[in-house]
Amino acid sequence: MKPLSEAKRLRIYISSTDKFRYSPLYEVIVYAARRYGLAGATVFKGVMGYGSSSEIHSSKLWELSEKLPVVVEIIDEPEKIEKFYETLKPYFEKIDKGYLITTEDISIVTHKTGKKKIF
Repeated sequence: MKPLSEAKRLRIYISSTDKFRYSPLYEVIVYAARRYGLAGATVFKGVMGYGSSSEIHSSKLWELSEKLPVVVEIIDEPEKIEKFYETLKPYFEKIDKGYLITTEDISIVTHKTGKKKIF
């Protein structure tokens, strides 16, 4: 992606306990993004939050379940993000839990690619 180019950010708000088949949903999304050749994906794990259920979840030592908010963020060219979203729809149609998906137009200010280390 070139500096000063237009891009789109896809954000997917889910829970750390959400699954697709037997895998964590956030992992399924990241691996799918990689297969589709998107520029990159990042998963952010929250320490506290609530969604449409209004039930607050937080990371406390005495909690039995580690149900925490998770945000998957992907940035790429608008056309690629829109096509990728269309491929994600079937994943979310099979989920009975709550989620939120947003997109927004952004501008790339600086971008430098890294190099793979060869051992």
